Amino acid sequence: MSKPLNILFVSSEVEPFAKTGGLADVSSALPRAIKDLGHEIRIVMPRYRFISERRFRLHDIIRLKDIPIPVGDSVHNGNVKSSFIMNLKEKVQVYFLDNETFFGREGVYQNPANKKDYKDNDERFIFFARGVLETLKRLGWQPEVIHCNDWQTGLIPVMMKTIYKHDPFFKNIKTVFTIHNMAYQGAFPPDSFKKSGLPDEVFHHNGAEAYGKFNFLKTALSYADSITTVSEKYAREICESTEFGAGLEGLLAHRKRDLHGLLNGIDPITWDPSNDNFIFRKYDAKSIEAKAENKKALLKRFDMEYDPQRPVIGAITRLVHQKGFDLVLESLEEMLKSGVHFVMLASGDKEMEAKFEKLHKKHPKQIALVFGFDEELAHMIEAGSDMFLMPSRYEPCGLNQMYSMRYGTIPIVRATGGLDDTVEDYQPGGKGTGFKFEAYDHHELLKTVQRAVQVYQKPEEWKKLMRNGMAMDYSWEHSAKKYIALYRDILKP
Repeated sequence: MSKPLNILFVSSEVEPFAKTGGLADVSSALPRAIKDLGHEIRIVMPRYRFISERRFRLHDIIRLKDIPIPVGDSVHNGNVKSSFIMNLKEKVQVYFLDNETFFGREGVYQNPANKKDYKDNDERFIFFARGVLETLKRLGWQPEVIHCNDWQTGLIPVMMKTIYKHDPFFKNIKTVFTIHNMAYQGAFPPDSFKKSGLPDEVFHHNGAEAYGKFNFLKTALSYADSITTVSEKYAREICESTEFGAGLEGLLAHRKRDLHGLLNGIDPITWDPSNDNFIFRKYDAKSIEAKAENKKALLKRFDMEYDPQRPVIGAITRLVHQKGFDLVLESLEEMLKSGVHFVMLASGDKEMEAKFEKLHKKHPKQIALVFGFDEELAHMIEAGSDMFLMPSRYEPCGLNQMYSMRYGTIPIVRATGGLDDTVEDYQPGGKGTGFKFEAYDHHELLKTVQRAVQVYQKPEEWKKLMRNGMAMDYSWEHSAKKYIALYRDILKP
């Protein structure tokens, strides 16, 4: 058996401590899966003010107090606290880099009061990147791989190859950088570069500079030993066009040999219809008929009439440019003519919320809306819907289509990124796991929904689709094994 690896996993958010999106879920689940495979993995993240010391049992580490960390012309002290996340077998240690100036506030990246990015996000994550490396030296624990995630950690690879180039502690450590979404790059004015402590020769078009700005994501893509993203199709897409590569497609194409698409997994414990305490009636592939009880409960919650002939289309989304719900707005009234119910849990663009609300008032017996987030309702929608809508403009991986299949809820998706990789289009005879459309067009979405509704009227065919989806295994163990293989590959002499 190969010897276990030591891995440091670095992320700006980790569930359950801090979460703004899917990054937090990945940053909790993947390390736990890697730990389950017998490797030593530890996590580092910022200690935001809202992370409760009492609730999460944070404790100080004496030798990791008052670590001097330079940012620009100033030196700030970092203090590291420790806790853990529970695994099935053992704990995964989590280190929290604490500094009141940078992290003593209520938001992660934005001020919750005005929803605007903090103006000093450059300094906050310069401090974090440098602080991670200084913490490692103080800790005396030497990982073989530092796995960085998204732009907030993007300066770690370049700091190791410049500032710490001659430091023997870092000599044999390799870096992996994971892109979770190319749309978020951490691009700051060129003056920000001076705060990083990096040598001037790094700020050029083959390094940290992109379109005149200091770009944290591009810096990582230029200097990391290996790059991953969260599905095979997205790895291809981001090399091929500005639409997906967000202006960095040339660099990604240049580094194609070092770029790997490794699909995210899902938490099989949290999302399990046979053991889900949020839903009305538990069920599995052998008791699939019980799913109808969840449909009844979902419709009853919104005072809508249950009819086994009328499918429920569910959606749980952020109303942002990426997610494609402008297509839904354009086609929803035509969809309703097919006799469907539409239930959506969403938050985001207020203008889009208002447009959906207008449609709801016009069709109150067919449309149900909740704006905000509700964990219980999210599970109820997955269990109680017949179909699940994800018409994304782009989707690096996506998780809800995998949750849906696990719940026997048939996904209707645009064939992009991880949606294309995970959903097999329906073929007559009950083959496939969902329905896909190619062109980003509301007519194509409508035709695909109508196709799904037609198949829904063939109960035996539909049950085959449900069982096909429920048989899929998208657990994190598969992804973790691929990451371990990648780590070993880059560590080869």
